[in-house]
Amino acid sequence: MIVQRVLVQGGGIGGLVAATALARRGVEVDVVERRPVDSVLGVGLIQPVNALRVMKEIGALGAVLSAGYPSEELRLIKPDGTVLADAPLPEIPGVPTRSNTIQRRELCRVLLDAATAAGVRSYHGSSSATLREDDHGVDVTFAGDQAPVAGRYDLIVGFDGIRSTLRRHLFGDRYDPRPTGFSVWRVSVPRPPELDRVVYGFVGDLKATLVPLGSGESYIALIAPEESVQPGLTTSEITVQMRVMLGRFGGRVGELAERVSDESSAAYGPVEEVSVEEPWYRGRILVAGDATHATSPHMAQGAAMAVEDAVVLAEELEGAASVPEALDAWWKRRIPRAGLVQRYSAALMRQEQGRAAPEDLKLLELSVPQAQARLARPY
Repeated sequence: MIVQRVLVQGGGIGGLVAATALARRGVEVDVVERRPVDSVLGVGLIQPVNALRVMKEIGALGAVLSAGYPSEELRLIKPDGTVLADAPLPEIPGVPTRSNTIQRRELCRVLLDAATAAGVRSYHGSSSATLREDDHGVDVTFAGDQAPVAGRYDLIVGFDGIRSTLRRHLFGDRYDPRPTGFSVWRVSVPRPPELDRVVYGFVGDLKATLVPLGSGESYIALIAPEESVQPGLTTSEITVQMRVMLGRFGGRVGELAERVSDESSAAYGPVEEVSVEEPWYRGRILVAGDATHATSPHMAQGAAMAVEDAVVLAEELEGAASVPEALDAWWKRRIPRAGLVQRYSAALMRQEQGRAAPEDLKLLELSVPQAQARLARPY
């Protein structure tokens, strides 16, 4: 390896996979995460088959499948709740299922265990405070009660999210998150017995996604157009609006409105995008995942793109003659896939709301199954 000591800023999904992939190649890795160890944002997520390929590569596939809910198909429903179609998902040789849905807290637990087993040191409640760069590395000081001592690293890897401080360090405010004009409403509910795969449905301009999870749980995500962000909504206000939106569906989907309560941990937020349109690194500092290509959730590929970023980075660092050569090859290798997900997700979002532009319709000549099959190819 051309790096011996790496700091990963951000102990979420992408950061932990990057740390594990590097540590399994003999790199000394520290991870700093500003949130406490038991603080995980979000309810659950869908792991498409390309994300499961990454889990296999870092030795975590069995654990995520045991903690999740594997499935082979997704379902589309009509506004009255009846089934429109069941669609098989793409497969990859050597991966025993085509999709897995999992609670975020369980996925982060599995990935933290994998990182620890690989020798990664993790510091929660901590972040980098100052960075002093030169041609050969970065000197770092830290903030936080559990922070490591100041140290020098060959590379700083930023998986610190859509509001990345490392992205601001590199690029200023040029790539701050931009609103899409849509919002997402999420809630966890007990899993209905009949929910055995991811279900998508539409009523007018409202999209519902129902996701089975392990341990008898499920979550609901609703995406709706929004003229402006609604700051400061209470859990009760979010709950009331979600009940109203779910009530627009017929059948068993509409009946889920009664399962949404103030104790269901309902959450609301705007759908935002980030697209860094220049190399994702400068010198010995890089950013990846949502820090560079945050996208709408319409392809269920946001976390998958982050974990692909992570393992491809480790591969390029292992095979290159120098750090600049590795980082240049890495971001150029990632742009086509991450860019496709961003553009295609945004086009789907606008099409579903009747707002598709001519360039969206051109892109959508590639059908959803064809796009999914393209992403199932090796990264």
